[in-house]
Amino acid sequence: MALDTSWFTEPVDATGTAFSLKLGEKLVEEQTPYQKIEIYRTETFGYLMVIDGCTMVSTRDNFLYHEMMSHVALNSHPDPRNVVVVGGGDCGTLREVLKHPEVLKATQVEIDERVTRLSEQYFPELCTANKDPRATLFFGDGIQWMKDAAPGSIDLIIIDSTDPVGPAEGLFGKKFYLDCMKALKPDGMLVQQSESPLLHLELIQEMHQTMKVAGFAQTHLFTFPQPLYPSGWWSGSIACKTAAPLQERLDGAALAKLDALYYNAAIHRGAFALPGYVAKALA
Repeated sequence: MALDTSWFTEPVDATGTAFSLKLGEKLVEEQTPYQKIEIYRTETFGYLMVIDGCTMVSTRDNFLYHEMMSHVALNSHPDPRNVVVVGGGDCGTLREVLKHPEVLKATQVEIDERVTRLSEQYFPELCTANKDPRATLFFGDGIQWMKDAAPGSIDLIIIDSTDPVGPAEGLFGKKFYLDCMKALKPDGMLVQQSESPLLHLELIQEMHQTMKVAGFAQTHLFTFPQPLYPSGWWSGSIACKTAAPLQERLDGAALAKLDALYYNAAIHRGAFALPGYVAKALA
């Protein structure tokens, strides 16, 4: 049975899948110089932001993505003081990064300021760290920003981007990874959202290969649930400049202060446990 117009549906022809949410009303429809942004009120997921027809963030389930894209990498780095978020215009990842007192500076580099301004209006809970004195909001091209970054100045780069098409396409390429390598400190790390291990395994393989060609000594995949995105199962990829084992900074008191809804020590460790077919593909 076909769904009527009271539902938002994101069909993905390439994977033969679709995701739908029962709607209340459309609140925003805005074409920026970069993309089309829509915001809906839904019946069960709160507010929903859609960019170029693709689901981006909802009130109900955003904590899964934001917590995993920040805390896994931050607690795998020995001393993350200077963090850069490329993309992440809804500011949820920035908020989670700044829950870590060891972070002294966090810069969010977002190409489309309207994503942030609309998030401040409809997802204010994600923007509570925007005025933190450690936070800098920069609106511009993340690729150019990274190219211009001072060599050896960043501890952790979090690439919180849309899918590898349109404005985000260049964030998945060798040239960008080379610029990240240059900007990172000797023990620096990069973490990037890397789509679904069920639907996009070839993309994940290509990402990890490209990261290594760019000079990263090792890569790691971690996974987590994300109902809003195709298949409901998502991943992040960590690339490290050094071959040293990942740290496990999982102090109980520090973890409690994160006030996380999903992330904890067991989730951190379990996220790196890969199904056999995924581990084989990345071997």
